[in-house]
Amino acid sequence: MLVAVYYNNHDVRVEEFPKPEISSDEFLLKVMASGICGTDVVEWYRLPKAPRVLGHEAVGTIEEVGENVSKYKVGDRVFVSHHVPCNQCCYCKKDSHTACETLHTTNYYPGGFSQYIRVPKINVETGVYKLPDTMSYEEGTFIEPLACAVRGQRLADIRKCDTILVIGSGMAGILHIQLSKMKEVRKIFAADINPDRLQLAEKFGADHVIDAKEDLPQQLKKLNQGRGADKVIVCTGATPAALTALDCVDRGGTILFFAVPDPTVKIPIPITEFWRNETTIRTSYGAAPRDLEEAQKIISQKQVNVKDMITHRLDIREAAEGFRLVAEAGKSLKVILEPNRNG
Repeated sequence: MLVAVYYNNHDVRVEEFPKPEISSDEFLLKVMASGICGTDVVEWYRLPKAPRVLGHEAVGTIEEVGENVSKYKVGDRVFVSHHVPCNQCCYCKKDSHTACETLHTTNYYPGGFSQYIRVPKINVETGVYKLPDTMSYEEGTFIEPLACAVRGQRLADIRKCDTILVIGSGMAGILHIQLSKMKEVRKIFAADINPDRLQLAEKFGADHVIDAKEDLPQQLKKLNQGRGADKVIVCTGATPAALTALDCVDRGGTILFFAVPDPTVKIPIPITEFWRNETTIRTSYGAAPRDLEEAQKIISQKQVNVKDMITHRLDIREAAEGFRLVAEAGKSLKVILEPNRNG
């Protein structure tokens, strides 16, 4: 079978791997679509484990089931979560599933950018979500990224009365904009340095867009009656974005670091000012089962428009081009690989 092996952002090779064999507790998924996530091109995050087959948004059809698998059958259309929690540890019991050690060590093999993947027993038991007949494979690739946004907004306690600033209007930022709009928040501001992305932010629901190359805190206050935002959601790992976010949050507000700079970057927190103003800094990572279930429901009910976010659909043989598009962050938004486009 064909797989796309990641060496770095400029070296993604299509190689031949043996088709995985499954055990009695597993199933084999024929991958029909798998989105390239923004984190797939964050080299400080990916290079230490390269070369490897990435892809964690895999959607497809079950090709083969083990004899002990009773919940699913050949032909089922499913999204499979790559990471699943144990649901037993102290982190899971306090609803911090993404801190679970099992979640951080589970995965399917070899990765979503391959024609077939072997889905291990634990993933079969707790990480499979059937697609409704009304949901296409490509729409199903948004379940995982939308679930991450669902979790982030839940942790940041996004409310209807809030003003929201989304810094970084790429794929994650657009999902946060749409999710905030669905919640009928008071006002949504979106910032980016890319004019094409600002147009997309406006298209998908931002009330105001701001060129982040300007004085973002000042521009925000001009548009928001002299105030910062109640909730600032950082959707880019650029260091200037992280620093700017500190000056954009209103008193009593929350900054959600949905994306972060590389580990060598140290962000100076104005802790005295934040103490006086009761400012909250939050992070979110990944998605828990409840977030995936909610995301699946939101997409199936067409509460957010994911279909129009897709800018490129590529054959797996074009994986290098797909990674280039995502890494350059130009006019692309959502790039999807179709490993079995021709069969």
